[in-house]
Amino acid sequence: MEKLKWGVLSTARIGRTQVIPAIQRSSNGEVVAIASRNEQTAKEAAEELNIPRTFDSYEALLDDPEIQAVYIPLPNALHKQWVIAAANKKKHVLCEKPVAITSAELDEMVSACKKNNVVFMEAFMYQFHPQHQKVKELINQGMIGDVAFMRASFSFYLDDRSNIRLDNQLGGGSMFDVGCYNLHAIRNIIGQEPSSIYASANYHPEFKVDMTMTGTLNFDNGIVTSFDSSFDCAPRQTYEVVGSKGTITVTSAYRPDTNEDMTGEIHVVKDDSSVEIYEESGDQYTLMVEDFANAVLNNQHLTYDVTSMQQQMKVLDAVYESSKTGKVVKL
Repeated sequence: MEKLKWGVLSTARIGRTQVIPAIQRSSNGEVVAIASRNEQTAKEAAEELNIPRTFDSYEALLDDPEIQAVYIPLPNALHKQWVIAAANKKKHVLCEKPVAITSAELDEMVSACKKNNVVFMEAFMYQFHPQHQKVKELINQGMIGDVAFMRASFSFYLDDRSNIRLDNQLGGGSMFDVGCYNLHAIRNIIGQEPSSIYASANYHPEFKVDMTMTGTLNFDNGIVTSFDSSFDCAPRQTYEVVGSKGTITVTSAYRPDTNEDMTGEIHVVKDDSSVEIYEESGDQYTLMVEDFANAVLNNQHLTYDVTSMQQQMKVLDAVYESSKTGKVVKL
């Protein structure tokens, strides 16, 4: 089987611990190079992960003719620059979430990728885990009746106050880091785009980033949803869908890969108090990179395409607008 040849821009932890190993586990990809602005750091990562070549600049990696695609786990504020640079070098691009800081940035990135005829995808890996498709199947089967409400939460306590996630200039904040998963999950499970958004946040007086963000998304079909993200709360990563006849709760909504056998649990509580538990297993990072590689190598349609990415970014824009103005934002 033909394998997509990947290069990685930076030695960021998410790449070293999750995405690079996932590409190496995949059936249709291989990592052939990694770049860092610190040559020694690149060499150490390459030795650790058995990557053949290293570069001491991102530009040099993009100039390598063997590399077909790049994975970009750089800080959020640098995504636009390097996605466009990679596209202009005819490299297909998988970029960490959030893919951009604003919709305007994303539109520029999409334009560059279309101009250069390269595949472009945001690395929202969680959606590739089969537990979410199972949830949608249970809802469609009428397991909990008519859906009326959904709640999504993702948080952890960030005790390192020097962490890059608190750097406003690099696109820090709880919503960009973990809250965006909540927005995506709500849109994914409800299967529609929200009509209005209201959000409220606690912005750190020194760092100028949202430490905690909460809000509501309302839908034209009458469904109301809520979300919350935080760097100041205990670890949580769950969503709950409430219907007229029961409730579905996904207990490891975004990182089931940290569980044994990468298994996620779906708890269904019916109005007669009966409980059913479903287990779904899947290697979400590997499923993501295989989906991307299939789009490049076999011209298959991406599971998560550019239109969906743009819709996600519009919702993220609206959340930040509402949290700063205190007003409901209509979409």
